[in-house]
Amino acid sequence: MKIIFWLILCLIWGTTWFFIKIGLDDLPPITFAAARFALAILILAFIIRIQKIALPRAKRDWKLLALTGVLQFSINYSLVFWSEQYISSGLAAVLQAMISVFGLFLAWFYLPNERITWLKVFAVLLGICGVATIFIEQLQVNSALAFAACAAIVVGAFAAAQASILIKARGANLHPASLLFGQMIIGIVPVIVYALLKEGNPINFNWSGRAIFCVLYLTVFGTIAAFWLYYWLLSKIESTKAMMISLVTPLIAVVVGAIFLGEKLPPQTVFGGALILASIGLIAFKKNVVNGKRKMENGKYKTVS
Repeated sequence: MKIIFWLILCLIWGTTWFFIKIGLDDLPPITFAAARFALAILILAFIIRIQKIALPRAKRDWKLLALTGVLQFSINYSLVFWSEQYISSGLAAVLQAMISVFGLFLAWFYLPNERITWLKVFAVLLGICGVATIFIEQLQVNSALAFAACAAIVVGAFAAAQASILIKARGANLHPASLLFGQMIIGIVPVIVYALLKEGNPINFNWSGRAIFCVLYLTVFGTIAAFWLYYWLLSKIESTKAMMISLVTPLIAVVVGAIFLGEKLPPQTVFGGALILASIGLIAFKKNVVNGKRKMENGKYKTVS
């Protein structure tokens, strides 16, 4: 079940790039993000009410939600949407994949049970090389503003990784729905303020049927379903494995773009994709290798399965 949910998450977040790109034809980026999260909050409030899901009561839990909400939704998403105005989506994808690198080292600091190993480091770096290979033609910075956008994406990746690790370390007792609701209701405030100040009154924008459909998809699947599954998964597996989703989503995004938008599929996609899959395989099969070690029992070797 865990591997199925992991694959579903890869598919969902891999397709969000497609709907973001379409939606940006009609809506400005920060307002687009704010609409997505505002609608998600309303739907989550309804779900929590109907299913009688308990909201956090402890002050420390709300402090955690406030911090991770700002990190994940205010900082990360705002910086990503802002940066994509000045750099290519491919370069953004490569830099956003740094989530897995930051997560690896933050896990070592916050999670005693998740040690850094050379295998993990190699696997993560191999995956990033795979993403970089796919988008190698887009890895260029032509201005100081573009460089600032690159730095902003890296900061956003660090914020997202920090949020995930803090949830893994301190939020295991929280229901995924109440966790996500608390995060967004706090994290959305700076996003809305920025959108109103920089982009203006949302009523004046082109809310076409296409734009509304994109908002709905990103709300229901890209936010509620995806983060609900992600936080559940984060409580069940190592954070490194969970955050390696960020290495797979760019590959899916490229394929989806080629199929539905007629975008040119880079010739190096197969090789880059192979590197990404190899990196995932190294992490996924590590446990099987460890569990397959032989232990001496009654003078004989016995394979532990």
